[in-house]
Amino acid sequence: MGTIYKRGKIYWIKYHHNGKPYFESSKSRKWADAANLLKQREADAGNGKPIGPRIEKVTFEELVADLKEDYKFKGQRRPRVGHLEKFFRGDRAIDITTTRIKAFINYRQEEGAANATIYQDLAALKRMLNLAAKETPPKVLHVPHIPSLKIDNVREGFFEDSDYQALIKELPEYFIGIAEFAYWTGWREAQIRSLTWKMVNIKERLITAPGRITKNSKPHTIYMNDEVLDVIKRQQSERNLGCKYVFHRNGRQVQDFRWIWNKACRKAGLGYGYRISKKYVAKWEGELKPGPTIHDFRRTAARNLVRSGVTENVAMRITGHKTRAVFDRYDIVTADDIKTAVEKQSHALTG
Repeated sequence: MGTIYKRGKIYWIKYHHNGKPYFESSKSRKWADAANLLKQREADAGNGKPIGPRIEKVTFEELVADLKEDYKFKGQRRPRVGHLEKFFRGDRAIDITTTRIKAFINYRQEEGAANATIYQDLAALKRMLNLAAKETPPKVLHVPHIPSLKIDNVREGFFEDSDYQALIKELPEYFIGIAEFAYWTGWREAQIRSLTWKMVNIKERLITAPGRITKNSKPHTIYMNDEVLDVIKRQQSERNLGCKYVFHRNGRQVQDFRWIWNKACRKAGLGYGYRISKKYVAKWEGELKPGPTIHDFRRTAARNLVRSGVTENVAMRITGHKTRAVFDRYDIVTADDIKTAVEKQSHALTG
């Protein structure tokens, strides 16, 4: 099928596939290396695999670009691949082996990232590799094994009313509305930060988040109670006409808020907040307890709704949970709930 020849001191091979000639350097001065490469290319042709050196040149950056295009095509939010890009920058797709992936996991763990966070990184990596494998022709020949991580799925953080009030007093003015909205609705912070005035109907007391800003890509509508309506009206009175977002900072969408959140948590005596980095945690560890995070408002809202007598099905519609299994992970029954239930049992049985 092919021939071996020299260019200078390096052996090259020439072969044909589907009537098209291919020329490829063996990058070696040994005839045997060129013969082995030619044999491999002939085997690839017989097995229907991609022909030529193209597949060996596919870069990690190319895989990321394809993943972002797939997200855009499906109307999903941009994937979170920052940590992947930092670690795998400059790698070829064929270099992303299980050993390399394990090195990435160790790297993230040394940074102080929780396994649940690393799991999200690995999910994005797996998706981009699967997309590359399904390309015509494929950009990777096989998807390497990606190790699984042990994740504690039970969510434990809650805000008691006193903690909530203490935190509100320490937050900067522009972030108070976000915290109050999260406390009452249980919405995810990214969804709250993406809320625009087009999604708000004050007259009907309705807020509708389109699928493009929700995690499950489905529209999410809630009715505003008095407390949420007050938050929205206050934001309206402080509206920046050049800004489309309900919650903003000087006319721009609120972005990374972890530093100001952590500062407020420390001043309120609630802990050091987010684990921003290993160095940050080391600074406060021993002096302060970890947490809370804004996601604790989501758990708090779910618990408060159920405590108020709202059925779990309706509570899920308000907070935006897609499945009962995910809702159950919030472990909304507390020690006080158990104590109250036991006291009710005792009162019922003893008359």
